[in-house]
Amino acid sequence: MKSYSFSQIIKFIIPSLLGLFLFLYPLPTEEGFTIPIAFLAGTLQDILESNLSLIMMIVIIITAGFTAFAKLAGESTFSKSPFLHQLFYTTWFWTITRLLAAVFAIMVYFQIGPEFVYSEDTGGMLLDSLLHTLFVTFLFAGLFLPFLTNFGLLEFFGGIMRNIMRPLFRLPGRASVDSLASWVGDATIGVLLTNKQYEEGYYTKREAAIISTTFSVVSITFTLVILQEVRLAHMFLPFYLTILIAGGAAAFIMPRIPPLSKMPNTYISGKERTDDEKIPASDNVFTHGFKNAVKRAEKETSFRTFFIDGGKNIFDMWFAVTPVVMAFGTLAVIIAEYTPLFQWLGMPFVPILELMQIPFAQEASETILIGFADMFLPAILITGVEAEITRFIIAALSVTQLIFMSEVGGLILGTKIPVSFRHLAIIFLMRTVITLPIITIIAHLLF
Repeated sequence: MKSYSFSQIIKFIIPSLLGLFLFLYPLPTEEGFTIPIAFLAGTLQDILESNLSLIMMIVIIITAGFTAFAKLAGESTFSKSPFLHQLFYTTWFWTITRLLAAVFAIMVYFQIGPEFVYSEDTGGMLLDSLLHTLFVTFLFAGLFLPFLTNFGLLEFFGGIMRNIMRPLFRLPGRASVDSLASWVGDATIGVLLTNKQYEEGYYTKREAAIISTTFSVVSITFTLVILQEVRLAHMFLPFYLTILIAGGAAAFIMPRIPPLSKMPNTYISGKERTDDEKIPASDNVFTHGFKNAVKRAEKETSFRTFFIDGGKNIFDMWFAVTPVVMAFGTLAVIIAEYTPLFQWLGMPFVPILELMQIPFAQEASETILIGFADMFLPAILITGVEAEITRFIIAALSVTQLIFMSEVGGLILGTKIPVSFRHLAIIFLMRTVITLPIITIIAHLLF
């Protein structure tokens, strides 16, 4: 193995360890475990709480204004700044989406127009709660993300995890870090990291789609919140093991079937995927990963570049993603709260649930698809059902379905990851079909 100087090795190890600590270290708090990034975000959120709705409304209005200006003025509007150009010059569909988000944000903040738009269960939940969390999370996650991406950590794990991630999930080894960031930290951090890696040419379109829709699991902490809502907090261990088993099965199956299997295996540049993880005969997985990690760390030459990259991450998420979450999230929750659409869509599941011997099949069916709007809605709707087994099944299903438009779905649509709304709806339904029987079998063994 080639020898490296002490300074070369330290340049890889110190920032990478700091990145692991910030994004993955389980930090004990009064509310349970969290990660340092989430702790910092939560602290800032408490400080700015009374101003965050106003800040987010201004951010969304600025985005809509600059986007409309760029669209009307022409493609050359921000040609002198590639970053601003890609941030504000977009298609008519996304221009209209951002304008709609601005309208929703104004209606919610000033509480004007129909109440179903600004109520605390619809637009109010987005602007006055979720977007608060996203604002502070994007700030710290975006700023410190280069610790994970720029100093060789992903290259190191790419070498070590290659022989696990590729055969099981058809993903490069470096995707293991994205997955851990979601499971231990938060799904939004996992999507943010995946999008960054996709934009930089490390993941193909197919790989980015698989990671963001298959591994963007909510944090362990939020899982406990779901359990508390359905009055089953005492069953955390069997509940989380159920999620691991059902989620693992879906993660194995989903990349092998459409729509994910049919997505182009090309990079954002259009180049076909090559086996860039091939290990030379002279190396093993550890030495190969270590060599690539040190090489990647050597490319970082200044703190200025580090902070510029971090700043771009922050503004990209604030201005490109939050308006999409506001627009699609508000629409989805309005449909869920004020129309019987999801109850109608759940009716075909009644005979299936009865066949699976799930008590209160009618009540359970009404929650099966409503999680597409927001993950917390199934837990709220099922909490009054007497049968513990039913509450257990619906709570576990809501977590393993993964895609919900009020956060992860809207977030993915706001990134460069090539997944459409149609894709998200199909993936949500297929994950439901895959995980529901597995969860039900485990539940019958437990109860």
